[in-house]
Formats: sequence, C-alpha cells, structure tokens
Amino acid sequence: MTDALRPPGASPTLEDVARAAGVSRATVSRVVNGVRNVDPAIQEAVRRAVSVTGYTPNRAARSLVTRRTDSVALVVSGTGVEPGGEGPAEEGAFTAQVLADPFFGRVMTGVVNYLRPRGMHPVLMFAESSRAREEVIAYLRQGSADGALIVSTHARDPLPGMIVDAGLPAVLYARPTRPARISYVDLAHRDGARLAAEHLLERGCRRIVTISGPLGIPAGQDRFEGFTSTLARHGHHDVPVVEGQFTQESGEVAMARLLAEHPDLDGVFASNDLMATGACHVLREHGRRVPDDVAVVGFDDSSAASTCRPPLTTVRQPVEQMAAEMTGLLLERLSAPDRPVTSVVFEPVLVVRDSA
Repeated sequence: MTDALRPPGASPTLEDVARAAGVSRATVSRVVNGVRNVDPAIQEAVRRAVSVTGYTPNRAARSLVTRRTDSVALVVSGTGVEPGGEGPAEEGAFTAQVLADPFFGRVMTGVVNYLRPRGMHPVLMFAESSRAREEVIAYLRQGSADGALIVSTHARDPLPGMIVDAGLPAVLYARPTRPARISYVDLAHRDGARLAAEHLLERGCRRIVTISGPLGIPAGQDRFEGFTSTLARHGHHDVPVVEGQFTQESGEVAMARLLAEHPDLDGVFASNDLMATGACHVLREHGRRVPDDVAVVGFDDSSAASTCRPPLTTVRQPVEQMAAEMTGLLLERLSAPDRPVTSVVFEPVLVVRDSA
C-alpha cells in the first residue's frame, strides 16, 4: 500500500518498509527481529527504510515470535544483612553505597549506550542477600529479562554460580572468584598496578606505602600483588599496606594509620580513586603537600580523579568500554546459546595529572 492509498492515521507496515528498502517482507522481519545472519548492507538498507517510513515494531507481537523481552537485568551483587536481620535501613544502605560509587555509574553508561541503539533496555537489580539473589533467579527464570549482566562486589558471592547452575544466560564484570563456566570481561589489574609502581619510582619516591582494595576479591588481590611485586624487583621488598574497601572513608582511615606508623612516607598507591581521594584529604589535614611532600596515585580514572584536589594521577580502567563489551557478549550468547564461554581482558593506561 502506498502512502497515498494508506488510510489516514494508519501506521506504516512491514510491507511499506520492504518496498522502501527493495527487499522482501520476510527479510525486513528478520532484521527487525534481530536475526544475525543477514547481510550488513541489507540490514543498513532496512534500517534506513524504517527511519524513512516511521515504522515502529509491535513489541508484543515481536516477543511472541522471538520469545525475547528486549531487556536485560543489570545485577549488582554483594553482601548485606541476611534474613532475620534485614530492614529497610540495612537494605537501603547497600543500594546507597552502590549508587554513590562513580564506578557503577560508568558501568550503567556503557550498558545503556550499547543497548539503546538496539532498542533494548536494562533493568537494574540489587542482590545483597540470599532473598534478593533468589528473586533475581526467579525473575530470569520467568523470562522477565533475556539474560543478566552481573557486577559482583563480594569475594564469596554465590550468585554467578547460582545463575550458571540454573542454566541462565549471563556475563560477569571481572573474573569470578570461584570457578564458574561464565563469560566475563576484566582488566589486566597487575599490569595497571605495575604502571603505578614504576611511576612512583621514576618520581624518586623511596618510602612508598599502599592502600589496597579488599584482598578477598581478584581485583584487590591483583592490584596489590602487581604493585608490591614491581617494587620488590626494584629493591623495595617490605611495602607497608592497609586494606581498604574501595570507599573514600576507608581510604581516609588507612591513610591516617599509615601516616601514624610511617611518618616519613613519600609515595602512596591507593587501589581506587575514591580511596586515593580520601588519602589526599588526610594528607592535607596533616600538612603534607601533594605531590611535593607525598605523591599519590589512584586507580580507575573515575570522576573522583578529576574532582580530587589536586587532580589524581591514576590508572585508567575503561569501564564504559568494558561494560559495552560485556553487553555484547551477552547478546551473542542469546543469539547462539551453544557459544563457548569466553573472556575479554582490557589493557590499563597510566593517566598523569597533578598528584604524582
């Protein structure tokens, strides 16, 4: 039906798109429904025709055909109080901590930017307790989302294993702490920490300390070992360390303790930017100039790095790109369920600013 013959107010149809693209109705249907084995040039022609005609797919009808919801669950999994000790304040505390951390905002940005052009959307879920984890599993089993993107913040987090055991499609941000047949994206954390150590040494720092991340999770352990092993190769075999929790407050507590125990320190590596910001705050309170008296290096290159005073020298973790890659791996899994599990590891980069 041409535009002239279409009844007033009638919506464009697949036939209209097919005619505009010069392809069959079946081909348009395959492109609109996300079937992957369609020639890229044809896909582009169909997408242009969709734009020109103003065609809008019927989501309900499409879902019946594809059995897809066009949404994925973005699950932040951690630890909180368990049943018997739960309450609104406790449950809300975990959510508030997550939303206050710029890292998670960057993950969300990467996920949304990847999904939006594909007409898909994330559903944000939190899994800080056994009950919440069971709710996530039930949500996915019911088909309320096509799969899950998991960001785990706890060393003994059982959720990745639970999802694998349930046979649900999922991809993990950072390698799992326990063996699990699940695809993941990660950063070469040891290499990033090596860059931080070498930079402090090149600046002439000799009394170097570190504020590690949680040593029970791979990222915290890898950054600590990468940093200390590099210093050991340069003759610094006994590096003072205080373990932090990737929060600014824990960075402040750790820095105060390190200053008290090692007042002559001249270099600090904090395993994320929030802890580095806390360290800078404490150093200023104690009359130490950054970087003249003490050089400080962070990790992640989050928004905290640029708002810190002075701006942080840090190791960049390309969180947005990693989150986008994680999302792409999940969509590939949905299209090819038998696809073998895989991992994609990104390379860190040192970003030099004023703190070191």
